[in-house]
Amino acid sequence: MPIPTLLVVDDDPDLSEMLKAFLTGHGLAVHTAANFADVSHTVSRHRIDLILLDVMLGPESGIDICMGLRRENAVPIIMMSALSSDDYRMQGYAAGADDYIAKPFNPDLLLARIRAVLGRTQRAASLSYRRGTHIFRFGPWRFDSRLSSLTGADDSEIMLSKREIALLNVLLANPGLALSREEITAGLEQDTPMESRALDVAISRLRSKIEADPKAPEIIKTVRGAGYMLATEVKTE
Repeated sequence: MPIPTLLVVDDDPDLSEMLKAFLTGHGLAVHTAANFADVSHTVSRHRIDLILLDVMLGPESGIDICMGLRRENAVPIIMMSALSSDDYRMQGYAAGADDYIAKPFNPDLLLARIRAVLGRTQRAASLSYRRGTHIFRFGPWRFDSRLSSLTGADDSEIMLSKREIALLNVLLANPGLALSREEITAGLEQDTPMESRALDVAISRLRSKIEADPKAPEIIKTVRGAGYMLATEVKTE
């Protein structure tokens, strides 16, 4: 399982760096952002497993940022604010936040809340991650989910079946995450669940089209006891 990656969104650079140092010291990877432009840039280029989002960001509103994020993906969000009244908490939850913590807070309490939210939401949220992303680059390949188009480094197009396109969408949305067969079939959004053997066959066929050596795959790897994982870096546009 990859190290969970957090995005700390706060316009106070000292607080951001303090949180980053504390969280990385407890085994988490951390990016920082100060505004919605930074958030959009980071989320589009990295897999983010949880966002710590301050409510008051200078001229911007953390509530608005939370709502904007919710239009594109289901990444877990914990809102942070010195405004601790029930009205502000309700606004945060209504915007789509998973939790709300009042400043100042005990760092150990924040860490416990982060682990609790990740434990509840990381697996469920993973299959909805980056639903708003359309262009993916991985290895020598470029995949456009809107056009269902997979092209190689020489711009030659590889023909994919509908099932292979759906499968690639799920895997590309969750790079580095070992997905069970049940999670993958759930992400395919089919009316009828795919049987385990049928999924294995679909994986094999997809490998035959994107792997340099399908018998020794480097892009779609089998994770013993878990399922399958897209094991290469994914860049998005």
